[in-house]
Amino acid sequence: MSNVAIAATPDSAAPQPILPQANDPPIVAPAAPPAAPAFVPMPPMRAAIYAGASVLLGLTQGLGLNLVSANLTGLQGALHATQLEINWLTAAYMATNITGTLFLYKVRTQFGLRRFAEIGLIIYALVTLAHLFTNDLRSAIAVRAVMGIAAAPLSTLAFYYMLEWLPPARKLTIGIAFGVLGSQLAAPLARVISPDLLQIHDWHGLNLLEAGLAMMSLAVIFVLPITHPPRVKIFDREDFISFPLIALGFGSIAVILSVGRLYWWMDAPWIGWLSVVGIAAITILVVIELHRTRPIINLRWMFSYDMLMITGSLLLFRFLLSEQTLGTVGFFNMLGLQNDQLIPLFTLILAATLVGYLFTALVMTKDNGPVLHLAALLMIAAGAWMDSHVTNLSRPEQFYVSQAMIAFAGALFLPPALMSGFARAIAGGPAYILSFLVVFLGTQSMGGVLASAILGTFQTIREKFHSSVIADHLSLQDPLVAQRIKTYGAAFSRALPDPTLQNAEGVVMLGKAATQEANILAYQDMFLLIFYVALAAIALLAAHTINVCYRTARLAALNAA
Repeated sequence: MSNVAIAATPDSAAPQPILPQANDPPIVAPAAPPAAPAFVPMPPMRAAIYAGASVLLGLTQGLGLNLVSANLTGLQGALHATQLEINWLTAAYMATNITGTLFLYKVRTQFGLRRFAEIGLIIYALVTLAHLFTNDLRSAIAVRAVMGIAAAPLSTLAFYYMLEWLPPARKLTIGIAFGVLGSQLAAPLARVISPDLLQIHDWHGLNLLEAGLAMMSLAVIFVLPITHPPRVKIFDREDFISFPLIALGFGSIAVILSVGRLYWWMDAPWIGWLSVVGIAAITILVVIELHRTRPIINLRWMFSYDMLMITGSLLLFRFLLSEQTLGTVGFFNMLGLQNDQLIPLFTLILAATLVGYLFTALVMTKDNGPVLHLAALLMIAAGAWMDSHVTNLSRPEQFYVSQAMIAFAGALFLPPALMSGFARAIAGGPAYILSFLVVFLGTQSMGGVLASAILGTFQTIREKFHSSVIADHLSLQDPLVAQRIKTYGAAFSRALPDPTLQNAEGVVMLGKAATQEANILAYQDMFLLIFYVALAAIALLAAHTINVCYRTARLAALNAA
């Protein structure tokens, strides 16, 4: 068969074989591509060291973000900042992180992984040490912006170290599930360890841990080698136009989503102007990337049906899990509870997350992703429904079951979605891997701040609504209201003997109680919103599964015909 060519003749119904003639030159079979080197299993101890290195790198990256975001209230006094100003620490980090990740990915691909890792981690370690010497908000914001870029290699390195010791058959199951384990454990772990760290010279205790983790990660890179991907020249002249546009566009949107609801969307003129700049930069970027031979982001592939579904599922994952990071934490902070009182709850969340990833790594295959997603959505819906019954007497103990379910569901949701996306990206080639990296990082970073902006805005609007309803029913002519004011005022009788002043303080206390009750009702609405979104996601998942089955059956029928 190898020396038979097929040619179509215009007057024949079927192609006829063209047989070799006696005087034809000999036909030489094409050389087979070089076989990939056979996988050599690592000794168990060395494999465990590589797995531990992956978790360490993921924790370093995750704690670099979450240690600060989990302690914004505690940092206000140390940096002499208001509640609005302190949120710029998170905004600065998010604005630079995604741009740094894309840029450093191309640096790694062209100049080598080891050099990329060493330079990135040295910068990260130096920046965390410099953070110890910042004493005001402006310098702290600048340092956080630099850290957003410097921390960019860590999430990619965590994946590579986890994949290094795994056989090819396990790279898209155990590799993906455990490759993101460290970064996913960082959020609850930051809440657990923060109270003790703040005892070490206030907020500098957080930076000492970050610096220590960065140096340990740097030692890992120097000591543990990993397989180098082939170097490819991928930088173009157009990159000098695209990267500033990425930084300007995504950075502007990240800042707006991080602090826009705190300044309120329509009250600060700079939000509108920054939105114009961000949208214009992204629009120009899209036009340039669509006409490039080797684009940074393969937009046509990203807007295909399958990638839109994966992107939507990752965004949905970040939105639903904001019930835990924004809803539950915000509810308890509104009641006056701080991190030290939430340690048992987040310890349970940490354990549930770890068990969830272990379970997912064992059961996940390329075929059971929809089943795992359905189970995750059902658990999130059930947990949000349980949390929607909160009152002013609710305490962390009442959230143990619901939050453990949501943490476990998060571990069920993310790895199957990543496996599906990476499988499609690997089939396309290195350019598609970079494009999928954009999707994943965008949904994790930008998706997180987008979910916080949406849910935070929803909670604020509902609080204003409930406050107006409660205020309409508060009248001094109502005997119950008058009695409540008198009771509140009596608490100040020793300090304020004047009954008029006591009544004034009673009115103030009643107003605070009404505002708190309005906030509780708003959080009830937020949890119900997440419950309904989870139900809608279940319906969409069912529709998508039916569509995939239909497409598969139709393709099989066409092939059979």
